[in-house]
Amino acid sequence: QVQLVESGGGLVQAGGSMTLSCTASGNILNTIAMAWYHQAPGKERELVARINRGGGTDYAESVKGRFTISRNDAKNTVYLRMNNLKADDTAVYYCNWIGYIGTTRNDYWGQGTQVTVSS
Repeated sequence: QVQLVESGGGLVQAGGSMTLSCTASGNILNTIAMAWYHQAPGKERELVARINRGGGTDYAESVKGRFTISRNDAKNTVYLRMNNLKADDTAVYYCNWIGYIGTTRNDYWGQGTQVTVSS
């Protein structure tokens, strides 16, 4: 089992910044990647940013140059720094963990944190 605890959401004005945190615990020894997704009302959940075990990152086109994903391995925590926020960034943000538990590939989700950007 893997547990993911997110924090940092809330209300921010357009153009502002916010940092989300996700702390993982449990069977996280064989992590493949951690990622942030978001889901706006009436829309599908979409990848925002991902960081793999080697530190490589990739981003959705809509957030390139504005968002940065990073991690602190000592704290088992992944961060999403969001700058120049836009109204379209309003969504519930979910942390995702992918890895192996034993020989089985698994993925787990956090509970989600609401980000609301006012225009």
